[in-house]
Amino acid sequence: MIRAFTIGTLLLRVVQGYHVPEDQPNSFAEGESVNLKINKMTSTTTLLPLDYYHLPFCFPDGNVVELDTQNLGQFLSGDRIQSSPYRLNMKVDMYCEQLGIGNLGREQQEGIHPNKMVEAIQKNYHHNWIVDNLPAATKYSTIRTSYIGGFPVGFIHDYTKKAYIYNHVNIEIQYHNVENEPDRARIVRFTVQPFSIKHDFATNAGGNGPFKVADIQNRIQSCNHKNRSKEHTRYEMVHANDRGPQPAHGGVLFTYDVIWTENVDLHWSSRWYIYLTMDNAIPAEIHWFSIWNSLFMVILLSAMIATILVRNLRRDFKYYKRLVTDEEKAESIIIEFSWKLVHADVFRAPNFSPLLLAVCCGTGAQLLCTAFWTILLSAIGFVNPARRGSLLMALIVLYALSGSVAGYVTARFYKTFKGEGWQKATACTAFGFPGIAFGLCLIVDIMATLSQTSTYAVPVMSIVVLLFLWLGILTPLVFLGAYKGFKWDAIEFPVNTSSISREIPVQPWFRSLPFALAISGIFPFRACFVEMNFILASAWLDQYYYAAFGFLLIVFAILLILCAEMAVLLNFSQLKGGNYHWWWRSFINGGSISLWVFFYSFVHFKSIKAEAASVLTLVVYFGYMGLASLGLFLMTGFVGISACLWFNKTMFASIVTGARLPSASHSTTDQEMITGAPMTTGSEGCIAAGISVT
Repeated sequence: MIRAFTIGTLLLRVVQGYHVPEDQPNSFAEGESVNLKINKMTSTTTLLPLDYYHLPFCFPDGNVVELDTQNLGQFLSGDRIQSSPYRLNMKVDMYCEQLGIGNLGREQQEGIHPNKMVEAIQKNYHHNWIVDNLPAATKYSTIRTSYIGGFPVGFIHDYTKKAYIYNHVNIEIQYHNVENEPDRARIVRFTVQPFSIKHDFATNAGGNGPFKVADIQNRIQSCNHKNRSKEHTRYEMVHANDRGPQPAHGGVLFTYDVIWTENVDLHWSSRWYIYLTMDNAIPAEIHWFSIWNSLFMVILLSAMIATILVRNLRRDFKYYKRLVTDEEKAESIIIEFSWKLVHADVFRAPNFSPLLLAVCCGTGAQLLCTAFWTILLSAIGFVNPARRGSLLMALIVLYALSGSVAGYVTARFYKTFKGEGWQKATACTAFGFPGIAFGLCLIVDIMATLSQTSTYAVPVMSIVVLLFLWLGILTPLVFLGAYKGFKWDAIEFPVNTSSISREIPVQPWFRSLPFALAISGIFPFRACFVEMNFILASAWLDQYYYAAFGFLLIVFAILLILCAEMAVLLNFSQLKGGNYHWWWRSFINGGSISLWVFFYSFVHFKSIKAEAASVLTLVVYFGYMGLASLGLFLMTGFVGISACLWFNKTMFASIVTGARLPSASHSTTDQEMITGAPMTTGSEGCIAAGISVT
């Protein structure tokens, strides 16, 4: 009982999404320097990350920018974590501290190309700052705080349509004192409140303090250091006396406040919780409601499939195992076409490119293993947003380590299809899908490098690491798995295949491929629609830190079950109509959800302003969505063909137990191919297999 309770508790934690804290907490003494780092600038309009220092912001002392050590996943996702000129000290408040003066360029005028800063504001670029591995939350008012997406560079005035820059920020940091070290504290919350303040200033005025770069002439209260009662910048100060915002052109003085506050209730181990839950903006009930709807769909579809299959199979077995009477012949009860009639052809090799199908099955099996282990590790908590780039790293490494699965499955299928060029099949598996993915990354990298703006330009060493994972780890594992797979015997079937293929009758419209694609993909797509929207919003719109991997694991299982059930149902309908070309059809039916996903990506693209979409934006969005859809097609297609293979073997093995079905040859009659019995003149020697005997 205790063991069952423990297992249930662990499973519940996995479903709810267990979060493993960062490896090592950092503790700071009072007055100790705290680094504020800046990451790439992101835009939900262009989808292209931008280097912070591509815009005319202030540089650190000595104009030396230090780049943090980053992993492969961070480089591929465009992260560029660098040092900043902001100076923070633990528990030391700062008031209107001067950072520096930036020259933003020419004034915004109609008909003239805007300067870089105005262009970035028009494209809705956001800052992404980091303090002690915590991303900056954005405080827009006293009641509204956003924990994703950073804070905007500036804003566009509603009436004048002019761009204004946020040149002042209130950096609010909350800390929690260490229990066993009272003189040290840990950072538990990081919030930024941006302001646009038009400072009238004179440069090189000298003055009080080593970091003073200008003498502000129209000071607000927080910038007046002569006041004994110091106050931090507030909204009322900024907009007092009809003070206007700072236009995004010319010389601009950047200032900031630092506000330290103790939080006795929030501990370091749970500081990421509010980011992952979006301050409970998305309650767990939404995920549960979607899952229960999907489960109801699975149960309903399973019941429908079971009813159809049991009813048809029971009737067919009933006719198959007894003699046909003259009355039944006269009433034409015997079905003209039946799945039993294709027993000598059902396991015939695919009529189109068995090698390609074997490669697709192997790649699909590899992607299935990769997806399962990635989602499981993420649900347990080993992969989470606190470890930047870990999700992409896990995908790449697990995909490379699953190469042996791809080689083994490809070899088993290709040997079953009686293929001879196993080296060619293995090479296609090792270089097919990985080559497409690497080629797309290379195209994006070249275009980003030529544009000289986006951080999607991957360093050369990262490309070398990718090539090593592909050619040094993945490829040898694929050949090793293929070697093991070809050592095994081919997949055994319960019936033999004839040397003469049977003619396929004309199929009605509801057994056509377009109809099958439409109906087989709609149910799985509906089941994963909610989670897919959350994932797309997290990946492209920076609206969430997606961390509901426990829910995703359940939805993933439901998705695979629905794909398998729809493939089996359509496979039985196809065989019932006398069409034994089920290999490719079952793979395509299982993977048809990918078409729905890819078509939906066009609908989702409407959330991006088309006028700001460059060629690189289109390549990045539709290229990666196409790659994801292709991977989903291969993965769910493998599930579909595996389910249909198991179903067909089970179904045709069951009729062999009732009467032996030998393989047909050139000299066998049609009845011998169906029943396995020689032609007789009476119905006594004939098993009712779906044809009449004359």
